[in-house]
Amino acid sequence: MTVVACPTCGKQVEWIDTNKFRPFCSERCKKIDLGAWAEEKFVIPGAAPADPLDEPPPER
Repeated sequence: MTVVACPTCGKQVEWIDTNKFRPFCSERCKKIDLGAWAEEKFVIPGAAPADPLDEPPPER
């Protein structure tokens, strides 16, 4: 059986099918993490997408 640390609180969590919140230990920890993403406390690094309005119009 695999055991992982909850990303929010660090509690040890069994990685099993019956744990519907995995890798989190509880719904509370899952919602805390989701809230952090919503508040943009976490980001995935990368270049900002190009704005199509900044591109010149196609030639005809």
